[in-house]
Amino acid sequence: MKTLRLLAVPFFITLFLVFTSATDGGRETEKLHDAANVLKEFDKMKESIPHDLISEYQGIVIIPNMINAGLGIGGKRGKGVAIVKLDDGSWSDPVFVTLTGGSIGPQIGVQAVDLVMVFRHKGALTRVKNGDVTIGGDISAAAGPVGRTTSANTDYEFKAEVYSYSRSRGLFAGISLNGTSLSIDKAANRSYYGDDMTAHDIFNDSKSTTKAVTNLKNTLAELAANKENQ
Repeated sequence: MKTLRLLAVPFFITLFLVFTSATDGGRETEKLHDAANVLKEFDKMKESIPHDLISEYQGIVIIPNMINAGLGIGGKRGKGVAIVKLDDGSWSDPVFVTLTGGSIGPQIGVQAVDLVMVFRHKGALTRVKNGDVTIGGDISAAAGPVGRTTSANTDYEFKAEVYSYSRSRGLFAGISLNGTSLSIDKAANRSYYGDDMTAHDIFNDSKSTTKAVTNLKNTLAELAANKENQ
């Protein structure tokens, strides 16, 4: 009986590790699907991210269900993905990221916000591998213009390094994120892609064929392509 108990220990440890790994991978898969759904839901709204902005800019960060909380001193935290445009115009595989920040002001309560940031240059995202990047500090940021397209406003020019958008309780608008910090979620990347894949590797070399990655990349490609149909 004692021998059976000893044999059972490594079996249950192995089972636990397999279950934990599957659970972790499941969380990342769910995050990828959530990110694609955020883009699709944004695009269904009357005021949306201009398709030509997505077409012309080189990177995007999507944070589903970011927590925005405050009681005098507020804070933001959320996990999501970053994707950059490759030299051939296609989108890279997504890198998992974490966004954190705080603010001071007369605020109270907790709110879940879907957040999207569109980056002019992909280098602003690919450099994150060397440490956190502060939005509004290391790179300029602004609340983004809204509308299916900006072509109706011939005086408008894309100038900010980052444009940000949020949706909460059905309301869509540009949002300021100055002071928030964007960092690589190394644990999530290891869970989804494997221990040997860095953020640089994922941005430049990864060619994942999983359904979740393919769905997200196709969603982005469709939004950019819609510029031509407007």
